[in-house]
This record gives sequence, structure tokens and C-alpha cells, in this order.
Amino acid sequence: MKKLLAVLLTALLVLSLAACGGKTTPDVSETDAPQSEAKADESQANVENPVIRLSTTTSVNDSGLLPYLLPVFEQATGYKVEVQSAGTGAAIQKAIDGNDDLILVHAKASEEQFIEDGYGVERLPFMYNFFVIVGPKDDPAGIADCENAAEAFAKIRESESKFVSRGDDSGTHKAELKIWGDDAPDASADSWYISAGQGMGACLTMASEQQAYCLTDKATFLSMQAELELGLLLEKGDDMKNTYSLIAVNPEKIDGLNTEGAQALINWMLSDEASEMIAKYGQEQYGVSLFYLLEK
Repeated sequence: MKKLLAVLLTALLVLSLAACGGKTTPDVSETDAPQSEAKADESQANVENPVIRLSTTTSVNDSGLLPYLLPVFEQATGYKVEVQSAGTGAAIQKAIDGNDDLILVHAKASEEQFIEDGYGVERLPFMYNFFVIVGPKDDPAGIADCENAAEAFAKIRESESKFVSRGDDSGTHKAELKIWGDDAPDASADSWYISAGQGMGACLTMASEQQAYCLTDKATFLSMQAELELGLLLEKGDDMKNTYSLIAVNPEKIDGLNTEGAQALINWMLSDEASEMIAKYGQEQYGVSLFYLLEK
């Protein structure tokens, strides 16, 4: 009798387990995946022109900021951002030529001229970082104790230490020329002064190879520091602040623009979500933020 009861109990247990096995709890990721895909498809379906053409300075690209930000925007909206990276002068010219929907640059006078000439809608400064002077770690010109960049440049000139200039009409190049003042070096006459005509990353690589000084934005230098034989020698002075602005290209001046997409990207870049991401960028890897937000 006991054996029969045990057999019956075992059979009931097996049947119970089989029934439970047919009602497994769905995996959360399995139920969420189709909804996420559907949401992305819906976003893309609502975007009439999904491609946004952004012309920007090399520093926000070389530092890794845009590759960090844009995938979040694209996933949320269904837009695809095509980035053209060049010096500020070239970035502005691309927009004038009708090749871009908006620009992200850092040369106030050029930005204001762009708007005055009717090509830009509104200048929207939103973040900044700092220019720094980097150079050989033994600092042959002795600039590390200088009070500002102008004093440092004077010492570099006096010692005729090698200096790599962007030489490309970029925001960084314009800032450099402003620091030199009316008597800027001439690459054709001053053998120590090298006009590279290259982006920030390429100039830093050249300065490292030639053991030369270079003016750079701090973000790009920190992002490349491990690859360079250069030291950060000067990062103080009122002449070292570097402000970035967004400007939508004026559809009344240029035909064929994705004005709606440009405004969507501007709105997102100025949003709390993007601001929080910008403020955090660099902290984990470098122990310091690479960009700072202007007060709204």
C-alpha cells in the first residue's frame, strides 16, 4: 500500500512539473526587443528627411565627443547625422556652399560674420573647454611658469623653439593668431614655425614627432595623450577659453536644406539629456570633464 501511494505521489509530481514547464515566464529582453524595434521603425517612419548634414570643427570629433553623443540622438529620433569634420573656416565655407544643414564651430567673429552675411539663422553658444599649450616635456623655451599664452608665445619666439601651427583658418588657428598679435610668425621666413594646414589630431602627432610646441584644445590633447611624447605645459590665462556654438543654416539663403532635422539636432544638443552627457564626458577615462556647459 505504501509503495502504491509513493508511485501515485511521484506521478502527480511529474505531471505538475510538466504543466509548470509549459508556462515559463517570458524573458524581459524577449518581450522588450520587438517593442524597441517597433519604436525605432515608427521614429524613422515619421522622419521625412532622415539625413542631417553637420559641418564641425575637428576638435569635437577628434576628442570623441560627437561619436559619443550622436548615436543616442539617432536612436531616439530616427535621424542619421553625416559629420564633415574640418577647421572652422572650412566648416563655415562648406555651409556657405550649401553642403550642410548646420554647423558646430568655435570662432566667434567668423560665426557672427556668417550670420551677418545671411547664411546663419542664430548663434547658439552652449559649451566650452580650454586651449592649452603642449610641447616637449623638458620645455626648452621655459613656458611652464608663464602667466598667459601671450607670454609663452614670446618665449617660444625668443628661443626659436619649434612650433606647429594649424595653419588652416580653423578656430584654433584664429585663436593662435590672436595670441601672436600683429607680429605673427611667418612660416616662409621663420624656420622654427611650422604651418601644417592640418586638423588638430594630425598637428599633435606632428608636434610629438618633431618635439615642437602646439596650441590645442585640451579635450583633443587628453584623448590622444597616451600616443604622444608631449607634456601639458600651460593651461591658464583669460586668452585660453574656447567656446563652441551651434548655428542652423538659413533656408532663405540656401535651397535644399534639412531645416527640420537641423532644428531637431539643435534642440537635442541643448537638452538636459545631452547636457548631462557632455558634462560627464571624460570624467571616467581622464578624471576630468573635457567640455563644460555655458550657463543657460
